[in-house]
Amino acid sequence: MWNRAILHADINHCYAQIEEVRNSKLAKVPMAVGGHEESRHGIILAKNDLAKKYRIKTGESLREAYKKCPHLTIVHPDYDLYLSISEQVKDIYRRYSDQVEAFGLDEAWIDVTHSQTLFGDPIKIARKIRMEVYRELGLTISIGISFNKVFAKIASDMDKHHGVTVITSENYQERLWCLPIEAMFYVGRATAVKLRARGIGTIRQLANTQKLYLKSFLGKPGEWIWEFANGFDDSEVAKSQQLPMIKSVGNSITALHDLETLEELKMVFRVLSESVAARLRQLDKKGSVVSIYLRTNEFDRSSRQIKSDYLIDTSDAIMECVDRLLHAHLSLKSDGTFETAYRSIGVAVSKLQKDEHKIQLSLFENENRTIHNRDLEETIEKIREKYGSDKIKRCIMIKDEKLTGFDPKNDHVIHPVGFFGYSDSSHKMG
Repeated sequence: MWNRAILHADINHCYAQIEEVRNSKLAKVPMAVGGHEESRHGIILAKNDLAKKYRIKTGESLREAYKKCPHLTIVHPDYDLYLSISEQVKDIYRRYSDQVEAFGLDEAWIDVTHSQTLFGDPIKIARKIRMEVYRELGLTISIGISFNKVFAKIASDMDKHHGVTVITSENYQERLWCLPIEAMFYVGRATAVKLRARGIGTIRQLANTQKLYLKSFLGKPGEWIWEFANGFDDSEVAKSQQLPMIKSVGNSITALHDLETLEELKMVFRVLSESVAARLRQLDKKGSVVSIYLRTNEFDRSSRQIKSDYLIDTSDAIMECVDRLLHAHLSLKSDGTFETAYRSIGVAVSKLQKDEHKIQLSLFENENRTIHNRDLEETIEKIREKYGSDKIKRCIMIKDEKLTGFDPKNDHVIHPVGFFGYSDSSHKMG
């Protein structure tokens, strides 16, 4: 019997697989789930195995995907269906444990430590879960088994075909340390570049590097990934009814075309800010820190944040912070354009508090204006909900309706809750 047994279950190419179950003909052609061809924020969200053979990648634009596979079939996403199926899958997980913690729509951790006396060892439980998901829903899942959440997550990515991979305290160095640094949880591309520049290319090399040295150029995340590599993760799997605490709300999007001017940047940030503000009010939350995320058309990434003088939940207040960040940190050429155009941008509000008390106003904030802005935005949301997101717009958005014409509710990328409880746009750093 395992002293601690954690499963990580992943619905393989989730959106695409659900569409194949709904329409079996799609399994016989290269197919991907994505947005609309005429817009660049129409990107590949998931692809099936036949599309994967053409090296189509999740996150690339439809234009790029069509170049690789001209006869690619695109299916527009049905998020309501995906959410429904995802919950049905998790209901199967809950048959075996009351500790089922979702990680995005298609992934979840399951703590089966105390389930072994009822259902057998973790491998037997994992096989039962895979069989039941396939028999009842027609979906295949891969499962990683380990003594902590991080190793279970890495294990689930190691074998997508046979489906069950086991990492123990005795074999993790042999099984995992030979893997490239990119396989480590929370190591994204930018972080991997920094590590490789210093001769750290495998998980073994990461684990054997001094923690303080990693912290010197990666900050706190350097300590996290060192602990992960050495198996020192003791984080608990949340109970099914225990929702993870939301510490930030954010969204991002790949723009219709490269953003070359400050005005274009602000137009898109305005749409995103309205969506963030709406979600904050839905959650009955206010925040005090605003962060922006920028990715150039050369895929360089940067982020900046600023602390507000008061708790905020309106798009006007968010945009005031965004404006300050943009003017402080972005430089323009003499012709008013950026040195490098921006392709993807995002905004998030963090340091959240429940809206229990009257808003704390700064010396420069007018209370009546704040209340008026909130009432106005809530009215606009109701109109958009009833008649469509395109029926009422700010004047700034009319200047380039193609650029700002995405639905802030359905077209943007909402940052999922990350491993540490905050919103994170990618499950990986950097």
